[in-house]
Amino acid sequence: MNQDHRVELVRARLPPYEHPPPWVPPQQREFHPDYNNDIREFLPRELILQRMRASEQLGFNIRGGQEHHCGIFVSKVMVNSEADKLGLREGDQILMVNNRDFENIDHAEAVKVLKMNTRIVMTVRFFPYGYDRTYDKCKFLASNQQAESNDNYDYLFSIEKF
Repeated sequence: MNQDHRVELVRARLPPYEHPPPWVPPQQREFHPDYNNDIREFLPRELILQRMRASEQLGFNIRGGQEHHCGIFVSKVMVNSEADKLGLREGDQILMVNNRDFENIDHAEAVKVLKMNTRIVMTVRFFPYGYDRTYDKCKFLASNQQAESNDNYDYLFSIEKF
């Protein structure tokens, strides 16, 4: 057994507790707005975005990336853009572009791949939970940075290092 281990204190602000969704009785689920068991909306779908020139706007914005420990998500779709007309929407996760995997790609590389092509074949899926988590993570990281600057911590953890 290794005798060279120590206990290190680590300070962190935890995200707020996320309450589970309210219970919906089975007989009320079919038409309840908070209970949708139609998964077709969440299945991957393919969109083909065609532009005349690579310098034209895409018609949507993205956020996320491997450096943020999450996928690439559509954060905004411009009204009446080609992307809007094709059904791209906020909360869509971009899984693949022109046969390039987007699940583990840096944000800058994703932008580069999207902007350099005039024909963009995208596989996307609506994944609002993952998209919302990117915002929650940003808020969480910002609050931790603020806490570090104030040296004000809510929680103290001990971690054993071996």
